[in-house]
Amino acid sequence: MTAEQRHPGPTMRDLLAKHDFHTKKQFGQNFLVDRNVLSRITDALGADDETLVLEVGPGAGALTAQLAERAAQVIAVEKDETLRPVLAEALAPYPNVEVKFADVLELDLCALLKPYLTENRRLCFAANLPYYITTPILFQVLESNLPMERAIVMVQKEVADRMVAQPGGKAYGVLSVGIQYRSRATRLFTVPPAAFAPQPGVDSAVVLLDCTQRADVFVEDETWFFRVVRAAFSTRRKTLLNALSNSLSVGKDACRAWIEAAGIQPDARAETLSIAQFAALANQYPRT
Repeated sequence: MTAEQRHPGPTMRDLLAKHDFHTKKQFGQNFLVDRNVLSRITDALGADDETLVLEVGPGAGALTAQLAERAAQVIAVEKDETLRPVLAEALAPYPNVEVKFADVLELDLCALLKPYLTENRRLCFAANLPYYITTPILFQVLESNLPMERAIVMVQKEVADRMVAQPGGKAYGVLSVGIQYRSRATRLFTVPPAAFAPQPGVDSAVVLLDCTQRADVFVEDETWFFRVVRAAFSTRRKTLLNALSNSLSVGKDACRAWIEAAGIQPDARAETLSIAQFAALANQYPRT
């Protein structure tokens, strides 16, 4: 039995109209309304009665309701306070949902979720991410040291391409390394603009992250590792030698010796390096 059959009520469009809510471009609001897509996302996440789900950007609550049907608890973080009456009505049938009105980038996620993370609960993440702020939110969640098992995100198709990109292509960059260092990323399916209200001007895609499958590399200092990765990609047309030397203020001779000591050619470009090579490069840096 579906959520709609168990809890019949107004459609999302009816709710938005009732509360005179209008989407805001500054928040990148494109609400997912296709029930088939909503079900596919919920199925892929695999939440059950031992799962705590953190959702960012619940919008009008369509995905939130489906997650609540399966999960033990859903904590939804929404930035737009004007959605309060919409979400209150949409989620009234679900006592296992709590909505926190805040900017997720300003939250201590560990402190937020600690009261709900009992010993036997799994933690998963779900989000239909605004295109303009996808990367900061993903890194905020993945870098939070939460015991995250799985994450499923709806993002712009081009962002999905970057998340799963392999070395050697134009899509491969900082986001690719960051996501694949912390998880195994799988692009599941593409979602057309017609699945949203209002319709965005681009296709979207759903990506599943298995956070129990990290890259099999050793990194001595993660902060330094990502500083090196960002420096390497800072000027994509330049060689690794020039990019690192300029961005990290390392003399050319010292930089060349550093790169070669990591077993990498100084004239290589960042988009050709694997995560293991970036790890070797970061670990090889001569600290004094």
